[in-house]
Amino acid sequence: MALQHILRGGYFALVVTVLLSVLGPGSNDKDSSMAMADVYRGELTPLQRHVAFFDRNKDGIIYPSETYEGFRAIGCGVPLSAASAVFINGFLGPKTIPENEKTPPFKFPIYVKNIHKGKHGSDSGVYDAHGRFVPEKFEEIFKKHAHTRPDALTGKELQEMLQANREPKDFKGRLGGFTEWKVLYALCKDKEGFLHKETVRAVYDGSLFERMEQERKSKKESAKKK
Repeated sequence: MALQHILRGGYFALVVTVLLSVLGPGSNDKDSSMAMADVYRGELTPLQRHVAFFDRNKDGIIYPSETYEGFRAIGCGVPLSAASAVFINGFLGPKTIPENEKTPPFKFPIYVKNIHKGKHGSDSGVYDAHGRFVPEKFEEIFKKHAHTRPDALTGKELQEMLQANREPKDFKGRLGGFTEWKVLYALCKDKEGFLHKETVRAVYDGSLFERMEQERKSKKESAKKK
C-alpha cells in the first residue's frame, strides 16, 4: 500500500529526482570526462549521433540523469523516463567504459565514443559493428515485414520483425530490442497505428529526438500564448 501511495503521488517524482542526482556526474568527474568531448570535434558515426542527443552537456559521457532528461524532453512520462535511464545505462554503460578508466560505483556512464561496443544482439543489423549505417539492412526491414503498406509498420508487423531478429539464448539482446522498438512505436505511431519509414530512418541517423524535442517546445510556447 505504501508503494502504491508513492507511485500515485508526487513523492514518486521526488524519489526519481533524488535517485538520478546520485546517478548523475559527480564533482570529480569533470577532469576525467573532458577529453571524451573530442568525439564531437570529428564526424560522428550514425550510432554516435543516435545517442548524442542524450549527452545533454556534450562532455562525451551520458549519465542516467541525462538519459532521464532526454526522455522527458521528447515527451515521455516520469516512470518510463526513469525506467529507461536505469535500464539503458545499466545495460550499455559497462560495455562502453574505456580500458583502464575507473568510474565511481553506481554511476553507469555511457561513453559516446565507444557506443558501438554496446551494440546488442538480436537487432536489425542496420548498424554494423562500428556503428555505421547499413542501407541494405534498413530497406530489408520494410521489404520483409511491411505487409500492409510498403513505407510503414503496424504493431503486429513490428512484433514479427522482433521475433525474426531473435538469436538463440540472447535474452539481453531480445529485451533491448523489444524495449527500443516498443518505446519508439508508442511515441511515434500515427493515428492509424503505423510507424512510418521516414520516422525509423530519422531514429537511425540521430535526427528524430532533436526534432521531437523542438516540436514539444513549440507546442508548449503556443499553448502559453493562448
